[in-house]
Amino acid sequence: MKYSKIIVIVALLLFQLGAAQEKADVVLKKASTEAKAGKKNVLLVFHASWCKWCKMMEKNMNLPETQPIFGSRFITAYVDVQERGEKKSLENPGGQELMNKYKGENAGLPFWLILNPEGKVLADSFNAKGENLGSPSTPEEVATFIAKLEKTSKLKKEEISIIEKVFTKK
Repeated sequence: MKYSKIIVIVALLLFQLGAAQEKADVVLKKASTEAKAGKKNVLLVFHASWCKWCKMMEKNMNLPETQPIFGSRFITAYVDVQERGEKKSLENPGGQELMNKYKGENAGLPFWLILNPEGKVLADSFNAKGENLGSPSTPEEVATFIAKLEKTSKLKKEEISIIEKVFTKK
C-alpha cells in the first residue's frame, strides 16, 4: 500500500513535468531554426486562452485561403502569456519577459512581431500612433498589417486581397 502511494505521487509529478509548457525562448529558438532552414521569417504571436482577439487572429491566419499565404512566408510561433487562475499553467515560462523585451508589456493581446531568423525585429504590431493593432479588423488596421507583411515578405496582389477580405470585420 505504501509503495503504491509513492508510485502514484511520482507518476503525477512526472505527468506535471511532461505537461509543462515549453520555455518561451525555446519556442522562439525552434521557430528561428525552422525559419532559417526554410528561408522564411518568424511571426511570433503572444496570446492567451481567454483572449477573443487572439482566437480571431489565429482563426483568420489558419483559414484554408490564408494559411498557405502565411505558411509559405512565415514560421508562426505562439507564446502563451497573461493567463489567469487555473489556466496559469498554459503560460510559456519566460513568455511575459520576452514580450516585455520587445516593448509589449502594455500592448494588450495579441501582440505580434515579425523577426528574421537571427532574431532581428523587422516589424511589430504597433501602428504609427504606437497603438497595438492586435488582431487587425478595421480597414485602417488591416492596411497597416498588410503593409508590415509586405515589408517582410513578397505578397502577390491576389494574396493581399485575400488577407484584406478575411481580416476586415464586416
